[in-house]
Amino acid sequence: MSINLDSAWLVAAFLVSLRLGVLFVIAPGFGTVLLPGPFRALVVLALASALVGAMGLATGRLPDSVLGLISAGLNELVVGGMLAFGLFAAFGAFTVAGRAMDLQIGFGAANLIDPVSRTQAPLLGTILNLLALVVFFAIDGHHLLLRGLAASFERIPPGTGLTEIVPRALALQFGISFSAGLALAAPVMAFLLLIDLGLAVMSRTMPQFNVFFVSLPLKIFAGLSLLALSLAYAGPLMNRIFGSIFSFWEGVLY
Repeated sequence: MSINLDSAWLVAAFLVSLRLGVLFVIAPGFGTVLLPGPFRALVVLALASALVGAMGLATGRLPDSVLGLISAGLNELVVGGMLAFGLFAAFGAFTVAGRAMDLQIGFGAANLIDPVSRTQAPLLGTILNLLALVVFFAIDGHHLLLRGLAASFERIPPGTGLTEIVPRALALQFGISFSAGLALAAPVMAFLLLIDLGLAVMSRTMPQFNVFFVSLPLKIFAGLSLLALSLAYAGPLMNRIFGSIFSFWEGVLY
C-alpha cells in the first residue's frame, strides 16, 4: 500500500498549523492548560488538516521556494499572534478585576503559583478567569472561535499575511483589559471604600478600637459576598468582553 501526499496540501497544512499553534500556546483556556507537548501538536495538526480539507486551502497561492516558505511561515506567526492577542487581552480583564479586588479586600499578599507559566497569579483573578472560561464554553464561545478562525483563512489565505497592522484596534483591545476589568470590580471596590471610610471614622472617634483585626475579616466577608451578588448581574459586561474578541478580529482582518 502506497500513500501519496500532495506537496501543496502539506505546505497549506504546515502554514495553517503555525497560525493555530500560536493561538493554542498563548490564548487562555488553551495555552494555560497543562497538557503534554505531543498532544497539543497532534490537536493542532488534526485541526489544521480538517480546515485545509474542508475549506480547500491547498488550492490557493502557496510558496514554491524555501525562502518563500520561511516568509509565509513568519506571516502566519504574526497573524496567529494578533488573533491570540485579541483573546488574551479580553480575558485579561478578569485578571485586572481580580487584582484590583485583591488589593482592596486584603488578598494582595496571598498569590497563587501558576504551575504552567511558573509565575504568581492573583487569587481572585485566577478564580474569575476560571469562571470566565466556564461561561465562555457554556455559551458555545468555542464554536464562534472556530468560525472566526475559518473566516480568518477566508480573509487572509495561508502564507499571504496581513497587509497592515491597525494600531487603533490594538489600543482599543488593550483598553478592554482595564476598562471592563475595573467595571467588573467597581461595585466591590466602591463598597469596600465606604467600609474603609467608616472604619477610619471609628478609629478617630474610638482610639482604643483595633481597626486592623476588625477590618480584615469584615472586608473579606463583605467583598466576597458582594462579588457573589454582583456576578449575577455581570452577564452583559461579560458578553461585551467576549464580543470584543471578534470585534478585534474583524478590525484587524478586514
